[in-house]
Amino acid sequence: MLHTPSGGAGHGTAATDSGLMSIGTVLSVLRDEFPEVTISKIRFLESEGLVEPQRTPSGYRKFSADDVERLGHVLRMQRDHYLPLKVIREHLDAMERGEAVALPTVGRQRDGEAVPELSEAPTAARIGRSELLAAAEIGEQELEEWESYGLIAPLPDGAYDAEAVTVASLVVELGRFGIEPRHLRAMKAAADREAGLVDQVVAPLRRHRNPQTRAHAEARTKELAGLTVKLHAALVQTALGVRLP
Repeated sequence: MLHTPSGGAGHGTAATDSGLMSIGTVLSVLRDEFPEVTISKIRFLESEGLVEPQRTPSGYRKFSADDVERLGHVLRMQRDHYLPLKVIREHLDAMERGEAVALPTVGRQRDGEAVPELSEAPTAARIGRSELLAAAEIGEQELEEWESYGLIAPLPDGAYDAEAVTVASLVVELGRFGIEPRHLRAMKAAADREAGLVDQVVAPLRRHRNPQTRAHAEARTKELAGLTVKLHAALVQTALGVRLP
């Protein structure tokens, strides 16, 4: 059964080490499925009331297996269904009550708008403007500002690539540390240069007449993109003199 905040121990409750995990251990467990999750993300979800770990007398968080399961549900619903935290919380509470609640997922497009579909698996990677605003929990003015800096760009039909949800969520999270969208233009420029380098390598394969060769180009693009992301992360860590968990 899912663990709910109302059913968990309060922040002042002492926790024993038996069967409980530190936040670092929880991070390691979740990263098997969610490579992008961070300790700050887990703390943020706690602050939003989506999970309530126990606390040791010295204030350290201790998570139960139910806490980790609940965090997994939250991250999965953000990733696969692009839902705002309020909707996720309501859904989990309904599950706790034993109610069967279907989740909408972003699906096919109709007249430039995303059509919700009921499905257990994610479908197409497109999302409408209103869905993006809801998923990122931002206003129209914020989105327009981000678009002016090139951080997020709509597709020709006005919809968005679903990856825009990830970008928006990260911009919001960085903002909690005082990093404003205008500060991120250099990151966007660097990402564009890296994408141009990858495209330069795979472009001859994409233009090939053989369908198998073109399919190979897509696989090569994903592989190169993964390598550039890892290299970028390693270079940033080296420059800062830190090592991420």
